[in-house]
Amino acid sequence: MEREGRASWMKYGPVVSLFVVLLSFWFRSPQNEVLDDRLDTVLSSLLRAEGKVGVNNVARPKVAVGFGGCVDLIVDGVSLLNKIGLAHTDQPLHHDLIENEVQLAQSFAYFFAPGAAAERFVLNDTFFSELVEASRDLPGNRWAIGGNAPVMAGRMATEGLAGNIVEEPDIHLILEYPSGASWGQYTSRRANRYIVHSDEHNPYLDSMAAFAEKLKGFDPDLLVVGGLQMMDNFPFQSGEQEGIMEELFHYVIPHADSLGMNEQELPNLLSLLKGSNITVLSDPNPRVATVLDQMREVYRIVNLRSKEDSDTSSAKAKPLTRLHVHTLAFQAMIVTHGSKWKNTMSATAKASLTANRHVCGSDDIDPSKARLIMDDSFSVSRREGSMRVPLQESRPVSCWDEDDYEICVAPVLVCTEVYQTAGGGDNISAAGLVLQI
Repeated sequence: MEREGRASWMKYGPVVSLFVVLLSFWFRSPQNEVLDDRLDTVLSSLLRAEGKVGVNNVARPKVAVGFGGCVDLIVDGVSLLNKIGLAHTDQPLHHDLIENEVQLAQSFAYFFAPGAAAERFVLNDTFFSELVEASRDLPGNRWAIGGNAPVMAGRMATEGLAGNIVEEPDIHLILEYPSGASWGQYTSRRANRYIVHSDEHNPYLDSMAAFAEKLKGFDPDLLVVGGLQMMDNFPFQSGEQEGIMEELFHYVIPHADSLGMNEQELPNLLSLLKGSNITVLSDPNPRVATVLDQMREVYRIVNLRSKEDSDTSSAKAKPLTRLHVHTLAFQAMIVTHGSKWKNTMSATAKASLTANRHVCGSDDIDPSKARLIMDDSFSVSRREGSMRVPLQESRPVSCWDEDDYEICVAPVLVCTEVYQTAGGGDNISAAGLVLQI
């Protein structure tokens, strides 16, 4: 009897399987169909917005990008920690510097659960070398050119621009993890990376002299300065970091036309501008209204200081005319009316699309591997009574005028099958600049 039952199932099994497949399509959730249609519409609309402006191949701008070059060794973070026998810790704890396995475990757990990006200096050279060696034969590892300058220059070259690259032979170990990854009792809320390095050149911008010499004959249309975050959490001698930061605020920021950063760096910059302590762990998924309020304040303070510096010193400071913040859920730009920056709407769309392309590791965007996490409508400010802006699938980039500037916000089609998060900010920032120069 049992044999007959099996024979009967084997005979009709394919028919039953087909029937089950047909039923799954027949009873497919209308809500899923609506979501699929919505993603398709948002994607096609963003592509149209991006395509409204092309790179001028006749008068191609020249771009110079510095600083911060390295070689990235990218691995699955949880796999590496398991391989070296690093047990999960019950005490997530922030450390400015990493000296041993316990501190690495505590620091990784601190950022892993909320899915916040982090980069830490490993003070113990032997320990860092051991981490690198353990990563070399880890399945799925890969090497890539890394660092702000090479990655941004590479993206600009891909998009049709050219630039000079200054490289440094340092290794950055990138511990990637996807959304929902588990390490002991911890589960990551979003895909991100934890970076460890043992650089001795990048934090001091050792390539500056050679880079400055290259600039003399290159005469770029745009000079991009990156790698400044390497000065954070580095064991400078007493007084060195304070001196460097003072010089940044005095010589770099007042003379920059544009600033670009992520959702972690924005509140830190604002805190420094206001003379407060930086925030170790910022909200990894901030609301649009919160980010826009912080952007307005940075814009106001920087321009106020630039004006004061121009009035009190011989060096003419430049006003800040462009501010770009990229988050997991959306892109936001502030551009001053009448400035040289152009095509803000298309640039915001391109930055949004580049976020998906880089993280998914494909130039072709697949809506089935993406989702929208930005709210269906957002308030333009946390102030009571502020205007709300609905997300329109057919016109997903929302732009409006305020004071002396325009604001544009675009949703990101968040990649659900992550290939790589490291380098995302550099690619996004570079792509956003390409259509505006």
